[in-house]
Amino acid sequence: MKCLLVEDDQALARELSQALRDGDWLVEHAATGQEADFLVRTEAYDTLILDVGLPDGDGTRWLSAWREDGIDLPVLILTARERWADKAAGFTAGADDYVTKPFEPAEVLFRLRALVRRSHGHAHPVLKVGELSLDTHTQHVTLAGRPVGLTAQEARLLGYLMHAAPRVVSRTELSEHVYDRDHEPDSNVIDVQVSRLRRKLGSWRIATLRGQGYRLLAEEPASE
Repeated sequence: MKCLLVEDDQALARELSQALRDGDWLVEHAATGQEADFLVRTEAYDTLILDVGLPDGDGTRWLSAWREDGIDLPVLILTARERWADKAAGFTAGADDYVTKPFEPAEVLFRLRALVRRSHGHAHPVLKVGELSLDTHTQHVTLAGRPVGLTAQEARLLGYLMHAAPRVVSRTELSEHVYDRDHEPDSNVIDVQVSRLRRKLGSWRIATLRGQGYRLLAEEPASE
């Protein structure tokens, strides 16, 4: 999953970025609302962490503009403001959740995972597609109750397919959400990693729809 962190405090941004990366997130950072505005309009993210006190305007003002323009990715607001009126302003602007400073990075991770799950229609922290399970808190994958060893990149790719299932996911969407913006792969790289997942999970679990993309299956298709 890919997160945009909008925070002008460089020390806090480094700390939180590292915590997110340790939690297997891809993170991009913007220090101003204007920089964030450009990124959310030109790049794809699964969620956004937004500081309220930005140097070029209140974060809620930027958020209101994004919501008015139909940008609907989940947003978690960070702020040192504890008054209910300030929290209400954030929710009114379109925030999905709210954390006040100081906070534990682990709490932010838990809240982000919940936001992404709910945005895909999942309430439970353990995603299941047939006998395949993914614990979104620990990132542990099991197949029929047995652990599956995956590389970090394989786990991110599978996690995105599981969040999206049973929807078809295009190569472009995978490229935008599973890989770093500065190291986006070509389709051959994605095909290779999908092939590796098929060897570990069963070839039928990830179906290729020509010209459309990939779909994670819960059951093996009946043979003709």
